[in-house]
Amino acid sequence: MDAHSRGRADDIDPADQWVLNPHTGNYELRLDHSAGESSSSARTATAEEIGRRGGSRTGSSREGSGRRAAGSRGTATDGARREVPGQRSRRGSQGGRGAAEPPTTGRRKRKPQKSRKKKALLWSGGVMAFVVVGTSIGAYALYQKFNGNIDSIDVGDAGSKNVVTDGPMNILVIGTDKRTGKGNEGYGDKGSTGHADTNILFHVSEDRTNATAMSIPRDLVTDIPECESKKSDGTSTVIPGTPNERFNTSLGQNGRDPGCTMKTVENITGLKPDHFMMVDFNAVKELTTAVGGVEVCMSKPVDDPKSHLVLPQGKSKVQGEKALALLRTRDSFGNRSDLDRIKVQQQFLGSMIREMKSSDTLTNPKKLYKLADAATNALTVDSAIADAKKLMTLAQEISKVDTKNITFLTMPVIDNPAEPKPVTVVVDPVKGEQLFAMMRSDTSLTEVKQKEKDAKGKQAALLKGPKADPADVRVDVLNGGEIPGAAGSTVTWLQNEQGVLKSTNKANAPEKIKKTTLEYAPNQADQARALAEMMGLPATAMKQGTADAEGLEAMVLTLGADFKGAGQLITGPAKAPEGVEQASADKAVCAK
Repeated sequence: MDAHSRGRADDIDPADQWVLNPHTGNYELRLDHSAGESSSSARTATAEEIGRRGGSRTGSSREGSGRRAAGSRGTATDGARREVPGQRSRRGSQGGRGAAEPPTTGRRKRKPQKSRKKKALLWSGGVMAFVVVGTSIGAYALYQKFNGNIDSIDVGDAGSKNVVTDGPMNILVIGTDKRTGKGNEGYGDKGSTGHADTNILFHVSEDRTNATAMSIPRDLVTDIPECESKKSDGTSTVIPGTPNERFNTSLGQNGRDPGCTMKTVENITGLKPDHFMMVDFNAVKELTTAVGGVEVCMSKPVDDPKSHLVLPQGKSKVQGEKALALLRTRDSFGNRSDLDRIKVQQQFLGSMIREMKSSDTLTNPKKLYKLADAATNALTVDSAIADAKKLMTLAQEISKVDTKNITFLTMPVIDNPAEPKPVTVVVDPVKGEQLFAMMRSDTSLTEVKQKEKDAKGKQAALLKGPKADPADVRVDVLNGGEIPGAAGSTVTWLQNEQGVLKSTNKANAPEKIKKTTLEYAPNQADQARALAEMMGLPATAMKQGTADAEGLEAMVLTLGADFKGAGQLITGPAKAPEGVEQASADKAVCAK
């Protein structure tokens, strides 16, 4: 039995020898496929036994996989442009990869049992990749096999140690432009060390009713903060920060790992990514093939000689090389910019999500298995989620979001004013901060909750009425959040930037609090409204007392865990800034 056959003998798939007995709920081994359900040759197997058999199979050959090929993790010779850190912490042996496929419904073609938890979700695009297979028969075998597929990198304090957080979750998806893999050397710069080419910050709301997928342009000029990169031998290197760099150099340049990219995202947006997921060119081809192709729509025929992409007008399916060419091409759409390419990637993602949540996928055990196998092979993740069960837990949490309430958009940017003929962009100082504030305060970009509408009404009512002049606002500021020195930096900002000269730093609050609060007396309402507008305080932050303030008594502002920095709005506007294009994962759009 050779490795290529994956354990097959006499044209019989081992998975087809296990048949579900509906009376017992167990899978039974039948070497004679003509036998009935009560055949005496049937043998009942537990998930553990299936796992032991799966783990003992001979692994399949991986010579054709560029991602696993020898030399794919070599170091770059140029000290200033080092290789993207290789996938570390290989879990399990190579032999575990060749495990037999999980039991299926056999040759009798029974209709698969439906499970409440059997959901699959794939994010790949621009090169987003994530698949979860929910509860399934033979789960032990699947866990053992998939654990052996997953690569991980320790990002230290850049991410969260918890798989799922109680509040909102932020997952940074990174698609690198690394050219490893068969045939990928032909895509542009074959010497690329691999940088953060396609980046999506996926924000999932606290109540899991909605999500926002914000694309970050690779040509965004920003400050890359100091970060710590951990090596495979356990040692760490602190990489100095550098100002005015392209975002894509936050990975791969000067030895920076995904933890550095996470720090850069937090530095820009005030949103701390909990986890990262990273894939490369080869992963796009493998994942789109495993799902059976992704339907796309073109508003006009495409024939791009550079990427060799040829597509008809209207709908068609792409996978493998063609899918990668579509996601990479610039010359076929819009004004040939990276921003127009991002739009196509978002449309592709929406189609991928719809395909993954279709009944055609969810009721096909073999398709789910192949998809999960390809996805875990493609993924590199942070060490906190580098386990099949943990990934499933995270994915099941994400899959609670209805497709219609997943919104795609691009970070608001403007042409870089520092360049005579701009080829790079910078964050739009107004629209960018408004959008980041909305995401930080977990404001939905879709109308999914009545309480959100109520909150918007309360916010509008809060700001109605006269507002005091900044010079007349008197406030004591305490720090009950997580940022050291937050009270002092806020007072400095209020005095220097807002003209609130009667603000006082009262240092640390008696205890930590989750949400920022402003306590004020009825006769200080005009001051409270003025301060709320300056800081973007939500209606829930306002705590009016019953007795009027006397003399020089000041309001009390206590900063909570939702405070992300002086000058950053605690909550954003009720809707996305004007001019920021949005797309729903639930609607098909033809690329222009």
